Amino acid sequence: MSSCCKHQPAAGAAASCATPEHHGHDHSGHDHAAHTETPPPANTAGERLQLAIPAMDCPTEGQLIAKVLRPLAGVNDLSFNYIERTVTLHHDGVVETEVLVALSAIGMPATLQPAASPATATAHGQAGWQLWLAGALAALAEALAFAGAGDASVPVVACAVPAMLLAGRSTARKAWFALKTATLNIYFLMSLAVLGAMLLGQWPEAAMVLFLFALSEKLEARALARAGDAVKALMALRPETAWVEHGDGWQEVAVVAVKVGRIVRVRPGERVPLDGEISAGHSQFNEAPITGESLPLDKGPGDAVYAGAINGGALVQLRVTAPADGSVLARIIRSVREAQAGKAPTQRFIDRFAARYTPLVVALAVLLAVALPMLGLLGWQAALYKALVLLVIACPCALVIATPVTLVSALAAAARHGMLIKGGAALEAAARIRTVALDKTGTLTSGTVAVTRVELLADGHDEATVLALAAALEQHSTHPLARAVCRRAAAANVAAAALHGAVTERPGQGMLGSAGGRQLALGNRRLALAQGVAAAQLDALLAPLEAQGEGYLLLLADGALLALLHVNDTLRPQAEPTIAALQAQGLRVLMLSGDQPAVVRRVAAELKLDEAHGGLLPEDKLQSLAAAQRLGAVAMVGDGVNDAPALAQADLGIAMGAAGSDTALETAQVALMDDRLDRLPLLFAHARRSMAVLRANIVIALAIKLLFFVLALAGVATLWMAVFADVGASLLVIGNGLRLARARLGDKHGKETT
Repeated sequence: MSSCCKHQPAAGAAASCATPEHHGHDHSGHDHAAHTETPPPANTAGERLQLAIPAMDCPTEGQLIAKVLRPLAGVNDLSFNYIERTVTLHHDGVVETEVLVALSAIGMPATLQPAASPATATAHGQAGWQLWLAGALAALAEALAFAGAGDASVPVVACAVPAMLLAGRSTARKAWFALKTATLNIYFLMSLAVLGAMLLGQWPEAAMVLFLFALSEKLEARALARAGDAVKALMALRPETAWVEHGDGWQEVAVVAVKVGRIVRVRPGERVPLDGEISAGHSQFNEAPITGESLPLDKGPGDAVYAGAINGGALVQLRVTAPADGSVLARIIRSVREAQAGKAPTQRFIDRFAARYTPLVVALAVLLAVALPMLGLLGWQAALYKALVLLVIACPCALVIATPVTLVSALAAAARHGMLIKGGAALEAAARIRTVALDKTGTLTSGTVAVTRVELLADGHDEATVLALAAALEQHSTHPLARAVCRRAAAANVAAAALHGAVTERPGQGMLGSAGGRQLALGNRRLALAQGVAAAQLDALLAPLEAQGEGYLLLLADGALLALLHVNDTLRPQAEPTIAALQAQGLRVLMLSGDQPAVVRRVAAELKLDEAHGGLLPEDKLQSLAAAQRLGAVAMVGDGVNDAPALAQADLGIAMGAAGSDTALETAQVALMDDRLDRLPLLFAHARRSMAVLRANIVIALAIKLLFFVLALAGVATLWMAVFADVGASLLVIGNGLRLARARLGDKHGKETT
């Protein structure tokens, strides 16, 4: 650390060593040669129009909606959020009435919805009593047929027809819209299968198929609604109103109407309505929903508080610093929603697969219905029935829904723990990471120098005496090393010694003064040499420190060495366990720093890093990242501002302390809302677990389809069995995916489980 050799405190500054100072995240302390800021990425195109569509709860409806909206003039792209039942149009000027009319024409009535408002769309679905009555009638029809009444007998048909009317109206209606738009979807296929069963005289089976399909729709909609609880919970964190200062009193105002700069009152137990800075009062705040920090934080005048935090102590007043739609909480909600609407690489692959799977199975069903009888291998009725079973199997719903439910659940769980992951692509990238690269200053270290040890060099003096003398010389300086000495003295409850006369500064060397009848000096090697200390003595004392890049200050009295103060940028408390946890997960940990190589080597040795590089310019960091990427995917961890180029080049950019940084929230693929390093092992462990659940869901969906495909070809599977299998597959993958939403993050080797 070269700063110890250029100790040039500014005498006469107003700072006092007895006054503790607030240490925030100081970007100037980072070891970078230049500050590069990357602007947030541009929107997909022009304007956005968000629509709430209650009837949309599956990619099947999305396919139909896309077919009628994409041809409209001005529409550039569509984003579907099946969890919240919303569609976002990216456009260059569309006629809103045209959009609404087009959707109504296919049975998907929509309403315009502001992007920042909570999702209010709910599934229409079948009335509960109608569905269960349909089920009872279908079961009675099956029982009568089983008892020997005959599948097409009057009593059986009398039970089956009302059951189909009660359970199948929604399916038939959607099938009609699919036919109108020439869309091959599950509603059309299911209706075709039921119609075929009726023509074959299989009335009980036709009724049971429609009942089971309607039941599956209801259960699936309910399960998907649970996946949307994460965003609803985030929306519930922010109060709808705030108590705003008005004249001599307070007035309750909707948060959306409160302007920046207004004074807002927050009483104990209330949630903070808007982002702000405390102007009066002290209290404890629970910020767990926003930053993931489990312990309440003490805050007073000048400290920032976030919308959604809970005031746990006393009444405070705060000055609003951001409008309702610009708060950290609002940006988190917006990011989670955009992540839900975005498609991960796995999801894009599954969608392409499903788009080919359905036509192929339908074509095979038609081929079997025609070819088997013509070849004399099967009768027309048996062949047609087998084809109808294949039509039901042609529905890829479980396969298509497996990815979004799993990813949304995983993203929600991460957000609950203070980790904002920008979509499925970022989550998949986190699961592939092999190397984690970190900056040193402000990331692995606190970014603030501190006196880490006081080494006594003369008899008759203790640490308190040394600190009192050193603080006397430094108490009026604002230099970082002077502040470090004062903080150490204050922490030990040591008051500065009384000085006789003024303090003299020796530029580039240190400080001189007089106390207790002795001439004092505090500074570097050059100051000690000037005071008459032998060079050989200094070499023996300082060479090991300088070789390791360790900072120091020498305290002398009447030309004799009294003490050596070790001064360093201290490691974060979580640094060592975090590095150990990352390595336990099989990850390589790399440090990239602009600090002196000797300092970097020392820190790397303390933390047992796999690799470390010092003295790097920003372009050197990019080269080091490129070299690491040849061995596998690399994550870069920084502050989201100074490290912007490196974050952009890495396979995964992770910004720390993002709650206080607009840029980090916008640019990083993953934003850790607080400044805690120990979130990193949780992030990577959670990503790998999420991908394991996703792979399991895809295997479950494919395996069930394959099994019933084989059973159908063998003539074993029935229509209602095929529907039941499709229902079961959908519910299995949804239930398995929802486990992630309830997950308590931690281990393997992520440690934290709360």
